Amino acid sequence: MSLILCLETATTVCSAALFADQKLLAFRELNDGFTHAENLHLFIKGILEETATNPNQLSAIAVSKGPGSYTGLRIGVSTAKGLAYALSIPLIGLETLQIMSAAAAQANPTAGLFSPMIDARRMEVYTAIYDNHLQPLTPITALILDEQSIGAFSQHSDLNFFGDGMPKAKDLLSSLKSASFIPDIQPSARFMGGLAYLKFQSATFEDTAYFEPYYLKEFQAGKAKMGS
Repeated sequence: MSLILCLETATTVCSAALFADQKLLAFRELNDGFTHAENLHLFIKGILEETATNPNQLSAIAVSKGPGSYTGLRIGVSTAKGLAYALSIPLIGLETLQIMSAAAAQANPTAGLFSPMIDARRMEVYTAIYDNHLQPLTPITALILDEQSIGAFSQHSDLNFFGDGMPKAKDLLSSLKSASFIPDIQPSARFMGGLAYLKFQSATFEDTAYFEPYYLKEFQAGKAKMGS
Protein backbone atom coordinates (compact mmCIF):
# COMPACT_ATOMS: atom_id res chain seq x y z
CA MET A 1 0.00 0.00 0.00
CA SER A 2 1.25 3.47 -0.88
CA LEU A 3 0.74 6.50 1.38
CA ILE A 4 0.83 9.65 -0.72
CA LEU A 5 0.65 13.13 0.81
CA CYS A 6 -0.89 15.61 -1.64
CA LEU A 7 -0.47 19.40 -1.50
CA GLU A 8 -2.44 22.02 -3.46
CA THR A 9 -1.60 25.74 -3.21
CA ALA A 10 -1.95 27.04 -6.77
CA THR A 11 -4.80 29.47 -6.01
CA THR A 12 -6.34 31.04 -2.91
CA VAL A 13 -7.25 27.52 -1.77
CA CYS A 14 -4.71 25.93 0.55
CA SER A 15 -5.22 22.20 0.98
CA ALA A 16 -3.47 18.97 1.92
CA ALA A 17 -4.68 15.38 1.81
CA LEU A 18 -3.38 11.91 2.60
CA PHE A 19 -4.25 8.91 0.44
CA ALA A 20 -3.73 5.18 0.89
CA ASP A 21 -3.42 4.24 -2.76
CA GLN A 22 -6.53 6.08 -4.06
CA LYS A 23 -8.48 6.11 -0.78
CA LEU A 24 -8.75 9.48 0.95
CA LEU A 25 -7.75 9.14 4.60
CA ALA A 26 -7.81 12.77 5.75
CA PHE A 27 -7.64 16.28 4.40
CA ARG A 28 -7.45 19.91 5.47
CA GLU A 29 -8.57 22.85 3.35
CA LEU A 30 -9.05 26.60 3.64
CA ASN A 31 -10.00 29.20 1.05
CA ASP A 32 -9.20 32.44 2.83
CA GLY A 33 -6.85 34.32 0.53
CA PHE A 34 -3.17 33.59 0.37
CA THR A 35 -2.61 32.17 3.85
CA HIS A 36 -0.60 29.20 2.60
CA ALA A 37 2.59 30.07 4.46
CA GLU A 38 0.68 30.16 7.75
CA ASN A 39 -1.48 27.07 7.20
CA LEU A 40 0.14 24.47 4.97
CA HIS A 41 2.53 23.02 7.55
CA LEU A 42 -0.24 23.03 10.17
CA PHE A 43 -2.47 21.11 7.77
CA ILE A 44 0.22 18.52 7.15
CA LYS A 45 0.88 18.10 10.88
CA GLY A 46 -2.86 17.76 11.57
CA ILE A 47 -3.36 15.12 8.89
CA LEU A 48 -0.43 13.01 10.08
CA GLU A 49 -1.65 13.20 13.68
CA GLU A 50 -5.25 12.38 12.74
CA THR A 51 -4.19 9.27 10.83
CA ALA A 52 -1.41 8.30 13.29
CA THR A 53 1.03 8.39 10.38
CA ASN A 54 4.75 8.78 10.92
CA PRO A 55 6.35 10.89 8.17
CA ASN A 56 8.75 8.00 7.52
CA GLN A 57 5.76 5.88 6.48
CA LEU A 58 4.99 8.16 3.51
CA SER A 59 5.63 6.67 0.07
CA ALA A 60 5.63 9.89 -1.96
CA ILE A 61 4.75 13.58 -1.95
CA ALA A 62 2.49 14.93 -4.71
CA VAL A 63 2.15 18.64 -5.42
CA SER A 64 0.11 20.80 -7.75
CA LYS A 65 2.70 22.34 -10.07
CA GLY A 66 0.65 25.02 -11.80
CA PRO A 67 -0.21 27.16 -13.52
CA GLY A 68 -1.55 29.49 -10.87
CA SER A 69 -0.39 31.99 -8.28
CA TYR A 70 3.35 32.59 -8.26
CA THR A 71 3.48 32.87 -4.47
CA GLY A 72 1.12 29.97 -3.81
CA LEU A 73 2.95 27.62 -6.16
CA ARG A 74 6.33 28.57 -4.73
CA ILE A 75 5.17 27.74 -1.19
CA GLY A 76 3.59 24.42 -2.16
CA VAL A 77 6.48 23.23 -4.31
CA SER A 78 9.18 24.27 -1.84
CA THR A 79 7.34 22.42 0.95
CA ALA A 80 6.91 19.31 -1.21
CA LYS A 81 10.55 19.35 -2.28
CA GLY A 82 11.73 19.77 1.30
CA LEU A 83 9.66 16.83 2.52
CA ALA A 84 10.63 14.58 -0.40
CA TYR A 85 14.31 15.35 0.08
CA ALA A 86 14.26 14.96 3.87
CA LEU A 87 12.35 11.67 3.71
CA SER A 88 14.18 10.35 0.61
CA ILE A 89 10.89 9.61 -1.16
CA PRO A 90 9.69 10.42 -4.70
CA LEU A 91 8.18 13.76 -5.71
CA ILE A 92 5.14 13.75 -8.02
CA GLY A 93 4.07 16.86 -9.95
CA LEU A 94 0.46 17.25 -11.15
CA GLU A 95 -1.05 19.89 -13.44
CA THR A 96 -3.41 22.18 -11.54
CA LEU A 97 -5.91 22.23 -14.42
CA GLN A 98 -5.98 18.43 -14.51
CA ILE A 99 -6.67 18.36 -10.76
CA MET A 100 -9.61 20.72 -11.35
CA SER A 101 -10.86 18.44 -14.12
CA ALA A 102 -10.73 15.49 -11.72
CA ALA A 103 -12.93 17.49 -9.34
CA ALA A 104 -15.38 18.30 -12.15
CA ALA A 105 -15.44 14.68 -13.31
CA GLN A 106 -16.33 13.52 -9.80
CA ALA A 107 -19.17 16.05 -9.63
CA ASN A 108 -20.35 15.27 -13.18
CA PRO A 109 -19.30 11.70 -14.10
CA THR A 110 -21.28 11.67 -17.37
CA ALA A 111 -19.85 14.96 -18.68
CA GLY A 112 -18.01 15.04 -21.99
CA LEU A 113 -15.02 17.37 -22.15
CA PHE A 114 -13.62 19.56 -19.40
CA SER A 115 -12.20 23.06 -19.75
CA PRO A 116 -10.95 24.41 -16.41
CA MET A 117 -10.17 28.12 -16.17
CA ILE A 118 -7.95 29.82 -13.61
CA ASP A 119 -8.15 33.60 -13.36
CA ALA A 120 -4.91 35.12 -14.69
CA ARG A 121 -5.93 38.76 -14.11
CA ARG A 122 -7.57 41.20 -16.51
CA MET A 123 -9.32 39.35 -19.35
CA GLU A 124 -6.98 36.38 -19.29
CA VAL A 125 -7.27 32.81 -18.01
CA TYR A 126 -5.10 29.72 -17.79
CA THR A 127 -6.97 26.96 -19.56
CA ALA A 128 -6.83 23.67 -21.48
CA ILE A 129 -9.25 20.97 -22.58
CA TYR A 130 -9.31 17.45 -21.09
CA ASP A 131 -11.32 14.41 -22.15
CA ASN A 132 -13.43 12.38 -19.74
CA HIS A 133 -10.38 10.24 -18.94
CA LEU A 134 -8.61 13.44 -17.82
CA GLN A 135 -6.18 13.29 -20.73
CA PRO A 136 -5.21 16.64 -22.31
CA LEU A 137 -6.61 17.42 -25.76
CA THR A 138 -4.99 20.88 -25.97
CA PRO A 139 -1.89 22.36 -24.38
CA ILE A 140 -2.17 24.61 -21.34
CA THR A 141 -2.27 28.24 -22.40
CA ALA A 142 -2.68 31.74 -21.03
CA LEU A 143 -5.73 32.76 -23.07
CA ILE A 144 -6.80 36.36 -23.62
CA LEU A 145 -10.59 36.30 -23.70
CA ASP A 146 -12.13 37.76 -26.84
CA GLU A 147 -14.46 36.58 -29.59
CA GLN A 148 -11.59 35.27 -31.70
CA SER A 149 -9.95 33.20 -28.94
CA ILE A 150 -13.29 31.84 -27.72
CA GLY A 151 -14.06 30.73 -31.28
CA ALA A 152 -11.38 28.05 -31.00
CA PHE A 153 -13.56 26.20 -28.48
CA SER A 154 -16.21 25.70 -31.19
CA GLN A 155 -14.07 22.89 -32.63
CA HIS A 156 -15.14 20.77 -29.64
CA SER A 157 -18.57 19.66 -28.46
CA ASP A 158 -20.01 18.99 -25.02
CA LEU A 159 -17.60 21.36 -23.30
CA ASN A 160 -17.93 21.96 -19.57
CA PHE A 161 -16.35 25.15 -18.21
CA PHE A 162 -15.48 25.80 -14.56
CA GLY A 163 -13.00 27.43 -12.23
CA ASP A 164 -12.53 30.94 -10.86
CA GLY A 165 -11.72 32.25 -14.33
CA MET A 166 -14.97 30.96 -15.83
CA PRO A 167 -17.35 33.73 -14.65
CA LYS A 168 -15.58 36.49 -16.57
CA ALA A 169 -15.58 34.31 -19.70
CA LYS A 170 -19.19 33.15 -19.36
CA ASP A 171 -20.80 35.82 -21.57
CA LEU A 172 -18.43 35.02 -24.42
CA LEU A 173 -18.65 31.26 -23.87
CA SER A 174 -22.46 31.32 -23.85
CA SER A 175 -22.35 31.88 -27.60
CA LEU A 176 -21.04 28.33 -28.03
CA LYS A 177 -23.78 25.83 -28.85
CA SER A 178 -22.68 23.07 -26.49
CA ALA A 179 -21.24 25.05 -23.57
CA SER A 180 -22.14 24.04 -20.04
CA PHE A 181 -21.00 25.60 -16.79
CA ILE A 182 -20.15 23.76 -13.56
CA PRO A 183 -20.19 25.96 -10.43
CA ASP A 184 -18.02 25.71 -7.33
CA ILE A 185 -15.08 23.80 -8.79
CA GLN A 186 -11.67 24.69 -7.43
CA PRO A 187 -8.30 22.97 -7.22
CA SER A 188 -8.09 20.83 -4.10
CA ALA A 189 -5.80 18.15 -2.72
CA ARG A 190 -8.92 16.02 -2.20
CA PHE A 191 -8.96 15.27 -5.94
CA MET A 192 -5.27 14.51 -6.41
CA GLY A 193 -5.30 10.92 -5.17
CA GLY A 194 -6.16 9.07 -8.37
CA LEU A 195 -3.79 11.15 -10.51
CA ALA A 196 -0.96 10.83 -8.01
CA TYR A 197 -1.45 7.08 -7.66
CA LEU A 198 -1.20 6.53 -11.41
CA LYS A 199 2.09 8.40 -11.53
CA PHE A 200 3.34 6.52 -8.49
CA GLN A 201 2.54 3.18 -10.10
CA SER A 202 4.34 4.16 -13.31
CA ALA A 203 7.26 5.71 -11.38
CA THR A 204 6.72 9.05 -13.12
CA PHE A 205 8.61 11.20 -10.67
CA GLU A 206 10.15 14.66 -10.71
CA ASP A 207 13.81 15.44 -10.14
CA THR A 208 13.54 16.78 -6.61
CA ALA A 209 16.64 18.97 -6.89
CA TYR A 210 15.63 20.71 -10.12
CA PHE A 211 11.83 20.65 -10.11
CA GLU A 212 10.20 24.07 -10.46
CA PRO A 213 6.56 25.18 -10.60
CA TYR A 214 4.93 25.67 -14.00
CA TYR A 215 4.29 29.40 -13.78
CA LEU A 216 3.39 29.73 -17.52
CA LYS A 217 3.86 33.52 -17.26
CA GLU A 218 6.64 35.54 -15.71
CA PHE A 219 5.91 36.96 -12.27
CA GLN A 220 4.60 40.52 -12.44
CA ALA A 221 4.66 42.56 -9.26
CA GLY A 222 1.67 44.87 -8.72
CA LYS A 223 2.19 48.59 -8.89
CA ALA A 224 2.55 50.36 -5.57
CA LYS A 225 -0.46 52.37 -4.49
CA MET A 226 -0.24 56.14 -4.47
CA GLY A 227 1.39 57.34 -1.25
CA SER A 228 2.68 53.87 -0.25
